[in-house]
Amino acid sequence: MSKKFVRFGVSGDRATWYGLLENDTVHSLDGPPWEESRMTGKKYPVEQVTLLPPTEPSKIICIGLNYHAHVAASQSADEAPEYPLIFLKPPSSIIGPGDKIIQPAQSQRVDYEAELGVVIGKRAKSIGQDQAEDHIFGFTCVNDVTARDLQKKDGQWSRAKGFDTFCPVGPWIVTDLNYSDVLVEGILNGEVKQSGRTSLMIFNIPFLISYLSSVMTLVPGDLIPTGTPAGIAPMKSGDEIEVKIEGIGSLKNMMA
Repeated sequence: MSKKFVRFGVSGDRATWYGLLENDTVHSLDGPPWEESRMTGKKYPVEQVTLLPPTEPSKIICIGLNYHAHVAASQSADEAPEYPLIFLKPPSSIIGPGDKIIQPAQSQRVDYEAELGVVIGKRAKSIGQDQAEDHIFGFTCVNDVTARDLQKKDGQWSRAKGFDTFCPVGPWIVTDLNYSDVLVEGILNGEVKQSGRTSLMIFNIPFLISYLSSVMTLVPGDLIPTGTPAGIAPMKSGDEIEVKIEGIGSLKNMMA
């Protein structure tokens, strides 16, 4: 049975907690849900807590150009990559639901990218595709915000992808999702701009986890955004961007 796990704060308390969300009530846990955590007995109405990014990853390992339609629409690639195109975002780029995306002074164009995020639940090093599911804890919504002009200028992606606030994540982690064919949408000010199913990925999730684990050790809490469908476009101040994923829900943020 699918469950929803959150990370949250309570007004007047500087501590942050993980929790299980059931019927609009958050049940506090004594540790991350991918560990042997237990309920503390404390519970809160969800409207009385502040939802934070649902994981604190040691690393955010992103996949570029992982949908055929995105490759076709891209000005930076003539054909699909032979192997997954990997890049990293720093953990300092993460924000939660409702937090504002800040446009850096260095950039004149900041784009949204709606993506399905995989949260690792078990240490993985050089595992096979047939072992990948055992290492998945759950799934969440991710917005791979990108300074598109700087991406083109630099010729590599670290600066363009790495600014503070450039990785909205949430609002929760959902377990037991049939991830092989879910709808991923990017919705700008109420208008659907991106729409693609994960079944149209170039590299599927078990392959990605196996491939990444051959490069670096994946540890619990690590986040893997799996690529974005076609339809990326810029945001301006006051815009609301929503990442909506079938079986998970919606992550909404505003451009400051």
